[in-house]
Amino acid sequence: MSNFKYVKPERVTLKGHPELNERWVQQRISEDPSILGLGALILKDKEKIQPHGGRLDLLCQDEDSSRRYEIEIQLGKSDESHIIRTIEYWDLERKRYPQYEHTAVLVAEDITSRFLNVIGLFNGVIPLVAIQMQAFRVGDQVSLVFTTVLNEMRLGLEDEDEGEDVTDRAYWEKRSGKNTLEVTDSLFALVHEFAPELSLKYNKFYIGLAKDGRPNNFVIFRPKKDWVRFEPRLERSNEIQSKLEEAGIDIMEYDARWGRYRIRLSKGEMKKHEQLLRDLLKQAYGQGSE
Repeated sequence: MSNFKYVKPERVTLKGHPELNERWVQQRISEDPSILGLGALILKDKEKIQPHGGRLDLLCQDEDSSRRYEIEIQLGKSDESHIIRTIEYWDLERKRYPQYEHTAVLVAEDITSRFLNVIGLFNGVIPLVAIQMQAFRVGDQVSLVFTTVLNEMRLGLEDEDEGEDVTDRAYWEKRSGKNTLEVTDSLFALVHEFAPELSLKYNKFYIGLAKDGRPNNFVIFRPKKDWVRFEPRLERSNEIQSKLEEAGIDIMEYDARWGRYRIRLSKGEMKKHEQLLRDLLKQAYGQGSE
């Protein structure tokens, strides 16, 4: 028999609550930004004063990349004024700090269908995330649950880049050298085991994959002089992160905008981690085929 006793939590409405106000929510997120479900975040600033007035509730940055999140918090139902404010602060930050990638985030107690329709018009043009926040009480304890109801749409996937950027193998031999192209060939050989219909497609900025000339870039390769940047398109997960870290593989970053892990591989590492790399490629291929 289980030692656990089921207790039904009580939903708590935060808007108008005498103690659990917006500042309280802001403090909880500040203490642990990972509760938002956006990955491992570092708090950079809160109540950040903007040049033309107003304050950005929270500014966070992904600890493994150059992506920043401009976060606005709203109690109660989402409304148009908060959409505008969220986008305005995102725009100001990206213009002031263009060296970072920026994502606008609205956290609200009630994400309405009308709100989703409105921001759906922006998503795909503006990197925007909507997170619904709910508070629950069990006894004298309160917990917050955050659910992403609208995620950032990935833009301009390499599958759409055709025509003018097509090159050939000679271009990459001159650019990166034969040694790192051999690493790319070895990775492609792993792909060929489960997807023999694919071939390498040489583009100006990366080497992708194609079937009968049509791109299928569930993974791309960027050979450098001494190593290859290997980029499988995978949903970010703690499991994948742990496997890569345990193997001692150099994860440069997770690029949330393009949905890719960026991994640095040298010639010696290719053979050492062959099975793990094979598994990652199969997983990326499976996700891309859904």
